[in-house]
Amino acid sequence: MYRTRASLFVLLVAVFAAVGAAGATTGPGTGNASVVAVYPNPVADDDAGEFVVLTVPPETDLGSLAVGDDEARVSLPNVTAGGRVTLSTHPTVTRELLDRQVYPLSEDLQLANAGEHVRLYRGGSVIDGLTYADAPEGNLRVRVGERVNDSDTGGDRQWRPLGATDRGVLTAEGGQVTAFVLPDAPDLAVGALRSADRRILLAGYTFTSERVADALVAAARRGVTVRVLVDGRPVGGTTARQARLLDRLARAGVGVRVLGGGRARYRYHHAKYAVVDDRALVTTENWKPAGVGGNSSRGWGVVTPQPRIVEGLTETFRADATWHDARPWAQVREGQSFVEDEPANDSYPSQFDPARVPVEETRLLLAPDNAEAEIRAVLRGAGESLVIEQVTLGGRTQPFVRETLAAARRGVKVRVLLSGAWYVREDNERLVAWLNDRADAEGLPLTARVAEPGSRFEKIHAKGAVVDGERVVVGSLNWNNNSARKNREVVLVLEGQEVGEYYQDVFEADWEGPRPGVPLGLVAVLAVVVLAAFLVARTVEFES
Repeated sequence: MYRTRASLFVLLVAVFAAVGAAGATTGPGTGNASVVAVYPNPVADDDAGEFVVLTVPPETDLGSLAVGDDEARVSLPNVTAGGRVTLSTHPTVTRELLDRQVYPLSEDLQLANAGEHVRLYRGGSVIDGLTYADAPEGNLRVRVGERVNDSDTGGDRQWRPLGATDRGVLTAEGGQVTAFVLPDAPDLAVGALRSADRRILLAGYTFTSERVADALVAAARRGVTVRVLVDGRPVGGTTARQARLLDRLARAGVGVRVLGGGRARYRYHHAKYAVVDDRALVTTENWKPAGVGGNSSRGWGVVTPQPRIVEGLTETFRADATWHDARPWAQVREGQSFVEDEPANDSYPSQFDPARVPVEETRLLLAPDNAEAEIRAVLRGAGESLVIEQVTLGGRTQPFVRETLAAARRGVKVRVLLSGAWYVREDNERLVAWLNDRADAEGLPLTARVAEPGSRFEKIHAKGAVVDGERVVVGSLNWNNNSARKNREVVLVLEGQEVGEYYQDVFEADWEGPRPGVPLGLVAVLAVVVLAAFLVARTVEFES
């Protein structure tokens, strides 16, 4: 069972995200009460559960206020309240969603999905209002310009899914982390899971690794609390292999939950991390043989014991696993069909061993909460060099791409390395050509390239960047607007010379590609020919 406190955390940050913690913006000329959010289009028949959120001074008589739109005005209940106040036309339904005090609101007030101007009255005078249009189903409309924390953009996200978090950036100072890359370290993630004594919280997009499943089952059998959270509708569908492994985990007592359905807060749960006892593992790779298993992809990863980062990911997991769109696997799998797939089974040499390196600072970013603004700021801070290793980029006008070009225009030496995998190669070749053409036309110190991995890995799946050789971005977030604005993603920004050098060295090797020379296969053939010639020569000499 997940702790109910986590649901309260979600509610505080999601439903009342409209107001700053110390002194909310109030309505025009009132100084005391305002409409801060509305929920006009519930995921329910007949829009049951519409609600309005107000902020009012302590000891306010709600009966002195009224809420209305163009068609109706309704009085509020005759009770005393203060702070954030939620009023609903179906308080029982809303209370089930929010798990907190909800006051009744007359059903004469019907919030139109197409748009409305909600007014707050005292006596016969309008003291505040909130306007919205085209309400997305299941989304909360937040007052324009309200701020939740210092990382907020002050109203850029006017609509946010009910239950979605709106967390600030968490920062840890100092310490050491373990930097690693894949496929070079195929045993690191499994080894971390096998070492668990108390807990494993594993979050992923897809889950098809037999080795990871073995580690989780073994941990559960020795008394470790094991929880798994995955996406319920990955692109291409859930595989039969994943279904079989999740069935196995559930039978072993692992708490398996799946995100999605009608109340989904995020388009995809695309985060890839694990909390193991007092350490956190964050990676760019899926929990599958091609990813953390090291059988295919170039990926980046970090293991950190920094308490603030571990606590932040623990809270993120609980928030994501305890709302209404996180359903037990046994419930989700009923009647579902699955697709067949073949797991990757190649092997690759290890060029880069994991390294324990000091860091000056680590920041935990989340999408859609704060990652886009923070990554843009990191790119904007580049002064000398910027290297980017990505599956692909979101297009010419995507904000990260614009920041990359802006860095080059400031004189920063920029290199962009994109995947040559079959499913992105054509798009990447066009984007690389465009970036190089821009660089030539403007005389920019920018070069872009599609990777040719040779025998070192099959394809790039990393989502990483190194700024000025000492600031590293690594995590699950692909550089496109969907990932930054609609997915649950987890990213770390690490600062320090040694951690920067580690990933810079990986980039340099991937940038250069396979070294010229005789292919390994040809070397083997030549060796056989030489050996055969030697044996023939020995035989001829003996016979003669």
